[in-house]
Amino acid sequence: QLQLVESGGGLVQPGGSLRLSCTASGFTLDYYAIGWFRQAPGKEREGVSCISSRGGSTNYADSVKGRFTISRDNAKNTVYLQMNSLKPEDTAVYYCAQRHYCSGPVARWGQGTQVTVSS
Repeated sequence: QLQLVESGGGLVQPGGSLRLSCTASGFTLDYYAIGWFRQAPGKEREGVSCISSRGGSTNYADSVKGRFTISRDNAKNTVYLQMNSLKPEDTAVYYCAQRHYCSGPVARWGQGTQVTVSS
């Protein structure tokens, strides 16, 4: 079965850190850009970050610049989102998504992982 599986979410205090992982099953991520999105309760899903297929290009939403870092390890078929200095407004379900390029449409979504930032 072809799927993306996110992991690493959880409950963290403000100022804390989490690292999310997005691992592909049944196919290789080598040829695809991978984006991270998030959706907070009552809000629309928004793009957080994206990394090109070889990792040479990345982009970030203004709200996370300087705090989040996206990276990939194609040998492990995994993309990561390191999240530092977390704020309560970062609370959301985080999804990874397969894309042919970062400005292109999403071809496949993961199931999501919950991130809650609260004291």
